[in-house]
Amino acid sequence: MRKLLDHFRRRQDGATAVEFTLVAPLFFMVMWGTVEVAMLGLGSTLLEGAVREAGRVGITGYTPSGTSREQHIKDTIKKYTINFIDVDKLKIDTKAYTSFGGVGQPEAFVDKFPFNGKYDAGESFTDTNGNGKWDADQGKSGLGDPGSVVVYTLSYDWEWFAGYAKEIFGVTPVTLKSSVAVRNEPY
Repeated sequence: MRKLLDHFRRRQDGATAVEFTLVAPLFFMVMWGTVEVAMLGLGSTLLEGAVREAGRVGITGYTPSGTSREQHIKDTIKKYTINFIDVDKLKIDTKAYTSFGGVGQPEAFVDKFPFNGKYDAGESFTDTNGNGKWDADQGKSGLGDPGSVVVYTLSYDWEWFAGYAKEIFGVTPVTLKSSVAVRNEPY
């Protein structure tokens, strides 16, 4: 029996197949991970380009006949994401401001007791966006008027292609987000 075991221990037939079997799963996971990250990068880059082009189209106020300005902007986004991103699942947010200085700023209010520097119910405020309530962001939803500053924000929940990654690693979708602020032309 000892002689038989020594015989098998010295033989090299099939060693490559055994080594490949041990290394292959890790190799393929690394390769697939590289492809996933590359696709994520491509999606992010396409979203950046699409939001830039949406802003360029939006500032002109141009609306082709038979469509709305919003639809024209959505069509532009679809064109520049080259169907790599599902535009129907894309969140498109536009907020108009009177100036670049107002972007992301809260509406002004008069701080009263307890003088905490935060807006509390009942304190008087300037309703910049005209919605009848105090807002932490004074932007008004929509594409704005001529001369308005408009912030276009696109966000998309990127789903990983490898379904097993969700099950094995608990990987959740990555939210891709891209914004641009532009001033509308006097159309």
